[in-house]
Amino acid sequence: MADKKLVEAITSMEEDFAQWYTDVVKKAELIDYSNVKGCMVIKPAGYAIWELIQRQLDDMFKATGVENVYMPMFIPESLLQKEKDHVEGFAPEVAWVTHGGLNPLQERMCVRPTSETLFCDFYKGDIQSYRDLPKVYNQWCSVVRWEKETRPFLRSREFLWQEGHTAHATAEEAQARTEQMLEVYAKFCEKILAIPVVKGRKTEKEKFAGAEATYTIEALMHDGKALQSGTSHNFGDGFAKAFGIQFTDKDNTLKYVHQTSWGMSTRIIGAIIMVHGDNSGLVLPPKVAPTQVMIIPIQQKKEGVLDKAYELRERLSGFRVKVDDSDKSPGWKFSEQEMRGIPIRVEIGPKDIEAGKCVICRRDNGEKREVRLEELEKAVSQVLEEIQVSMLEKAKAHLESHTYIARTKEEFIKTFAEKAGFVKAMWCGETECEEKIKEDMAVTSRCMPYEQECLSGTCVYCGRPAKKMVYWGRAY
Repeated sequence: MADKKLVEAITSMEEDFAQWYTDVVKKAELIDYSNVKGCMVIKPAGYAIWELIQRQLDDMFKATGVENVYMPMFIPESLLQKEKDHVEGFAPEVAWVTHGGLNPLQERMCVRPTSETLFCDFYKGDIQSYRDLPKVYNQWCSVVRWEKETRPFLRSREFLWQEGHTAHATAEEAQARTEQMLEVYAKFCEKILAIPVVKGRKTEKEKFAGAEATYTIEALMHDGKALQSGTSHNFGDGFAKAFGIQFTDKDNTLKYVHQTSWGMSTRIIGAIIMVHGDNSGLVLPPKVAPTQVMIIPIQQKKEGVLDKAYELRERLSGFRVKVDDSDKSPGWKFSEQEMRGIPIRVEIGPKDIEAGKCVICRRDNGEKREVRLEELEKAVSQVLEEIQVSMLEKAKAHLESHTYIARTKEEFIKTFAEKAGFVKAMWCGETECEEKIKEDMAVTSRCMPYEQECLSGTCVYCGRPAKKMVYWGRAY
């Protein structure tokens, strides 16, 4: 019974998806709740995933010329007030510092909800000439937003992220960088996280406060809800004008810079859980699995079994590998390895040693294969690649089978009433129509995809001439 108890502690996702999610993050020991309301403790198993995300994403950034910097975490109120739309967009979520020690501050400061204003203030003094451009900076930090409803990884009052902030001489360069970084995010999600995404532009209503245009990658979770997984914003010269960021161009005239900003946060860990997880727990893509291989000795008290397990660990040192030599039963160890989402389990016992083989078990589909010990490294390498590929294929199939088309208002309403997923439908481009859809159906525009299709000539909701095809959905 003890072996089964671990998995029984997870509510099945069919029964209650929200509870399943909470059970998994807790049982897989990714987080713990803290006495700081709305904030979480990221435990070693969760933080190790973030470190692998950070390392690989950072490499991809640097390959495009990005340099890392660090800005202060406090923003004086007067600085935040400089860009009107921006401050209005963030006002409800800002945390304020009013005292330094026992003394009231002359000017209150906010704990950064995002760092546009700090970068702008810095760029104003740092950029003088066209020779100083472009500035392609990024920072890894935490930000604070006073959320009312919180959920581990998906929404917490403090979260970790990266925020890129760039300055360019021309509008074309800024647009190119905006699109380039969205492409980096999309590639990262597919190649590293095995998560397929829809790329597109946000509507005026959904764009970032103060931006000219916001581009997004949207992923579909197992329950059919969307998750905005990374965004890239083109600011044009709006912030530059508000902050006075000018440079002398080659023709000796003063011009305003054009800026971009882009970010991905720890909520992407929530996406990994909800795209790939199952009723036994986490299923981690090999490229972000802190432990890729767990060696489990069977009848480990028998002579030579543990030694053999340690020997295999040495041989597999090119992978992230561990031996579970605890005194728990093998069944319990299997459950635990599955719960934690470790991609490969290697089972080795006295009979296997005698036969010169071991058993490799895949976490993603439970498939087992016997492998000769001398071929272990090669087999592990191959199986990890197979898992990475098949996890993406499975997620792609889920995305495709949960993407629907609606050409009429009746179809639109009926699809959302009966199904969970993305619905592709035409839209007139009017914010008031979009707001009505949200109000009537609790559905939001996720993005206007790069790959536009003409599904009909009229807006699915108001019947006016259609301007864009939009992905609609319910979202986290």
